[in-house]
Amino acid sequence: MATVRVQAEPFDAATEVREITRGRPDIGAVVTFTGLCRDEGGTLAALELEHYPGMAEAEIARVAAEAEARWPITGLTAIHRFGKIAPGDDIVLVVAASAHRAAAFEAAEFLMDFLKTRAPFWKKEHRLDGTAGDWVEAKDADDAATVRWRKDG
Repeated sequence: MATVRVQAEPFDAATEVREITRGRPDIGAVVTFTGLCRDEGGTLAALELEHYPGMAEAEIARVAAEAEARWPITGLTAIHRFGKIAPGDDIVLVVAASAHRAAAFEAAEFLMDFLKTRAPFWKKEHRLDGTAGDWVEAKDADDAATVRWRKDG
């Protein structure tokens, strides 16, 4: 069963990898992905992430369960932060473990593609110059990335 957390506090990727692999000699591959806050060309002071508590965790858990059903993974962790995140700080972590690398890579990528499109988070930019930032719109490229995971295509 996947570990899913939505939290304001920073996370430590190395600690999460140790947790997923502790006492598991059957694991032969661990893939991690850490998403960071960009500075948007030096214009961003912070990115504020809002979510609907309970709904965000449930949707991430649904996507994680899909990954667990599709690939022979032996561990899966997804952590997404909320609140004001400064450029360079971590936003999201995915850890996928399996006996073999292909399943770990694919499960991690699947989970990230769907986190970008299905998890209910809203992002507002805070600019360095003090001007009001915009709410970040969903990107067509994120939706397009999920098409390859359809079972019918």
